[in-house]
Amino acid sequence: MVKLPLSSSCNASTAANFQALTKPYHLIGAPLTPFSIRRRNASVSCASSSSPPPSSFRDPILAVATGEPKGKDAGFQKSLADRLRLGSLLEDGPSYKEKFIVRCYEVGINKTATVETIANLLQEVGCNHAQSVGFSTDGFATINSMRKWHLIWVTARMHIEIYKYPAWSDVVEIETWVQTEGRIGVRRDWILKDYGTDEVIGRATSKWVMMNQDTRRLEKVRDDVREEFLTYCPKELRLAFPEKNNGSLKKISKLEDPAPYSRLGLVPRRADLDMNQHINNVTYIGWVLESVPREILYTHELQSITLDYRRECQHDDIVDSLTSPEEDTTPVELNVSNGSAAAATKGKEDHHHFLHLLRLSGDGLEINRGRTEWRKKPAKQAHHSV
Repeated sequence: MVKLPLSSSCNASTAANFQALTKPYHLIGAPLTPFSIRRRNASVSCASSSSPPPSSFRDPILAVATGEPKGKDAGFQKSLADRLRLGSLLEDGPSYKEKFIVRCYEVGINKTATVETIANLLQEVGCNHAQSVGFSTDGFATINSMRKWHLIWVTARMHIEIYKYPAWSDVVEIETWVQTEGRIGVRRDWILKDYGTDEVIGRATSKWVMMNQDTRRLEKVRDDVREEFLTYCPKELRLAFPEKNNGSLKKISKLEDPAPYSRLGLVPRRADLDMNQHINNVTYIGWVLESVPREILYTHELQSITLDYRRECQHDDIVDSLTSPEEDTTPVELNVSNGSAAAATKGKEDHHHFLHLLRLSGDGLEINRGRTEWRKKPAKQAHHSV
């Protein structure tokens, strides 16, 4: 993988990879030119060289194997995507970092990234991390011992906090890692930074449980699975939310029906299906926001969202989205010791808390429970909606 150093010069392998970008590719239709990523007060650039690109770059591209490694090195040849992706495993630990440029179609009318964009980036960097360490590439990110027992991971909870939304063309650096979570699951954490300032602009955590792919029933993590999985985890516990009283731990109460705000009859689109023919996790976030009061969308921005996933939603299901103000609106303290931004807790008039429920329209079965916290928008954005 290509790793851009923070110094003003690139290492030899990185420079060689970017040399190859100057060669015309007929599939693209025009030659690519060298580029630079500029940081505030610093610049990282790679100049082209007259030497030819390495032969390995011109070799046929091979996909990452999904079975057990073979051969003496038990490795795999990097794909074109691996070579150009701005991400890599960290040398001093099992975490993975990747940089993303916020594109125009990923922002809303405020010219800042939407929460769906943030969630998609978290999902992308998580998948890239799994592939980089040799997990399966079939969409389930399983390890060898899991495939032996026909086991897959399913999301149980997702919690995202956003302290500052990145704007169009900002470069966001996301770090992620995994570790065990009790006897029935694992967790994945993320830290988001503004690459130009090194400021922490968000954090996220998720809990995953193990399900038998054939029976669709949850199972405890088997000893052989745990032993293999631990080889990919930090040796010491590391949490994106180390605070004892943080929003990711708070239980979500069930929303009472009838709810004051609702959006009924939501239908999954074909584009909402992921590569495994399931409704993408990010789609649920969009459904939750459908029933948020419009006046809140005009004056506030989402500060945190927590979702508990309770039931699979099929492509032919019809979904109702319900929202109600949360009675206990005491702001959750977001000050942390790892350098993240502190959330403003100015008063109840600046913050709003809501409970959410996604259910099947036909029988009312619960799909998701959720909680959101909203903060006052900056004055220049207050007239816009999310």
